[in-house]
Amino acid sequence: MDKIAADQAVLHYGDGEFAVLKPGRFVRCAVTDKPIPLEVLRYWSPSRQQPYFGPAEFIAAQQGEK
Repeated sequence: MDKIAADQAVLHYGDGEFAVLKPGRFVRCAVTDKPIPLEVLRYWSPSRQQPYFGPAEFIAAQQGEK
């Protein structure tokens, strides 16, 4: 396993908070695949269990389900 993959965290996304299941420094946006450092992660979907880089990516994911 390479160092970059080893730094990726696994989270459980709840309403207004997340729990770290596997420690790491970042998660990847479900829409763009950009890395999101945990300290700046603000957008996710508890029902989909997906993180988003920002509000535009969150909206794009919501619109994509229609």
